[in-house]
Amino acid sequence: MKNIPAKSFKDLIVWQKAHELVISIYRIITQFPKEELYGLTSQIRRSSASVAANIAEAFKKRSGLDKLRILNIAQGSLSETQYHLVLAADLRYGDVSLLEMKAEEVSKLLESYMKAIRN
Repeated sequence: MKNIPAKSFKDLIVWQKAHELVISIYRIITQFPKEELYGLTSQIRRSSASVAANIAEAFKKRSGLDKLRILNIAQGSLSETQYHLVLAADLRYGDVSLLEMKAEEVSKLLESYMKAIRN
């Protein structure tokens, strides 16, 4: 099968998986305690959405260095999201193991995408 260049960030598998992660996080955090609304709930929403948003932003950048800089920001937001998932698990706010696996998948895809841009 021939590689067809992506026409939109929506065509990128890494963005699709990052977006799925955000949707999954939004669904599970409805189970978090109400007192976390302005704490952990807000933080995990922001950091997870930032991953997909930065991938989308990087897509339109013309230079490889600009793309890599923004994708590195996405990696940072993903690490922050992964920490929030650890915290939620430790606080027993729900079973986040599936989310942790999805985040790890996004991490691997993001690293592969960045490697392809470098080469």
